[in-house]
Amino acid sequence: MKIIITITFLLAVISGCSIQQIAIRSMGGLMENGFIVLNEESDLDIAEKSAASNLKLLEAMIKSDPENEKLLRLATMGYSSYALGFVEDDSPERARNLYLRSKNFGMQLLNKNKAFVTATSGDLENFNDALQTFSKEDIPALFWTGIGWGSYVSLSLTEPEALADLPKVEAIMKYVAEKDSSYFYGGAHFFLGALYGSRPKVLGGNPDEAKKHFEKCLHINGGKFLMSYVYYARTYAVQIQDQNLFEELLTKVDEASIDILPEARLSNAIAKKKAEKLRNQLNDLF
Repeated sequence: MKIIITITFLLAVISGCSIQQIAIRSMGGLMENGFIVLNEESDLDIAEKSAASNLKLLEAMIKSDPENEKLLRLATMGYSSYALGFVEDDSPERARNLYLRSKNFGMQLLNKNKAFVTATSGDLENFNDALQTFSKEDIPALFWTGIGWGSYVSLSLTEPEALADLPKVEAIMKYVAEKDSSYFYGGAHFFLGALYGSRPKVLGGNPDEAKKHFEKCLHINGGKFLMSYVYYARTYAVQIQDQNLFEELLTKVDEASIDILPEARLSNAIAKKKAEKLRNQLNDLF
């Protein structure tokens, strides 16, 4: 036992970590597995309660080990996913605050890149140059930060400062689409499709580009990530006022099994719930 304690102490000294940090880092894999299991859950009540508990545990762990990249990435992903899945439809202002948390955790990760830190307050050209200093290994951090940041902006349309950040969020997602278009079921194309499809042309909307990105997203995930259809209907179909396409896309969600993509069973269950709510708004949308 003395030998074990001595070795642990020496490891802590050598690595510059406290015993507490070593314990937390040993739990990082467990937390990651927890999110994998959560994404496989089909019961929305169980998932919502579990997600909230996991997020607070993550924050507690980050407080003790603020440089832990795995935990920061999980928090960035977790808060965006929780806000989208369980909060945004009923409480946009609360979701807005959760998206901001996601963005802030993500920026802690991305700001480890000194070129990026400088570029965030600069012009778009410098920002794009800074993105080129990231590698493919940084794609998850970039993607989930972009999701949190972009979703925060979309719920802050009355704030000019937030809206001014939108071109940088768009740049992040274009970079992700270029470097790893398949990441998270074609998630960058999903985001760009929703971005171009949710705004009128005078505010930067582009229906043709929206359609291209949604079709690329569906090609990548084989139509198995059902949220793709929901946002295709919610943004593009509504923007061009194509009710037949709107209903066709939602019908695909209705008829698909949530088990079509077992590792994203939770997302598909949420997509079905969102599709039902969106269908109930048909008369207001068309």
